[in-house]
Amino acid sequence: MTTADVVVDATGFDLDAARRRCAQFRRRILEISQTVPALHIGGAFSSTEIVDLCFHGLMRHDDTGESPDTFLMSKGHGCMIMYAVLEARGTLPREELERFCTSEGILGIHPDYGVPGVEASTGALGHGLSMSLGMAYANRSSGVDGNVYCVVSDGELQEGSTWEAILMAASLDVSNLVLFVDNNDFQSLGRTSITHPAFYPVGEKLSAFGWETVEIDGHDSAGMFAAVQNRKGDKPFAVVAKTIKGKGVSYMEDQAIWHYRAPNEEEYAQALRELAEVEK
Repeated sequence: MTTADVVVDATGFDLDAARRRCAQFRRRILEISQTVPALHIGGAFSSTEIVDLCFHGLMRHDDTGESPDTFLMSKGHGCMIMYAVLEARGTLPREELERFCTSEGILGIHPDYGVPGVEASTGALGHGLSMSLGMAYANRSSGVDGNVYCVVSDGELQEGSTWEAILMAASLDVSNLVLFVDNNDFQSLGRTSITHPAFYPVGEKLSAFGWETVEIDGHDSAGMFAAVQNRKGDKPFAVVAKTIKGKGVSYMEDQAIWHYRAPNEEEYAQALRELAEVEK
């Protein structure tokens, strides 16, 4: 299924609020970038709409903020967007983001289990989907009504353990597992489509492994919301989200150098100006 096949009915999802939140999350990550020598901005920005959608559109929450659903950021180097979302939700204290990557803080460059809101240690790429599968299978086996949402990178799909999980999920009929592939066409500093052209088409491979699959713009929050809400629900579901590395800041977009770098003073000021226009 492609973007053109998705009937967009985003009833119940406030797209304008999502747009403003995502701009605010990007701004917050930029603020933290001025306190450390470098951080993974590009991959965090490419998955911003995906992570926001999971927490604010797909995962159910009760009056206390607790959810029966689970989120895993398998692409651990993109954790800054998860940290920003958890801070905004009140799960992470603001001072912890201020202490990012310091000996006084609890937040590292990859997520660690035990940090509030972090369900698993990730960043050794290829492990997160397997853990997500185990959690989803445990929920189903125990009669727990809980979905598991997992975000992987396209470079991470080169790990054999990821494909073992993909095969097993379909074999076990784990229909409460939703996978988002942050398909920004970069693995670190190289283009996936150049280094591994046989990797494509991603969606067809997932479908061949027994998943219900949709390929869609990964910055189209309403489209992704509708795709997940309208899934048949009898198979594991994969969203191959076409994204842009560094999305949201013009000079960062689709530029490999922003995989791991902090903007200088002039770049930082320009980025804030651009995001301020989106937040209006």
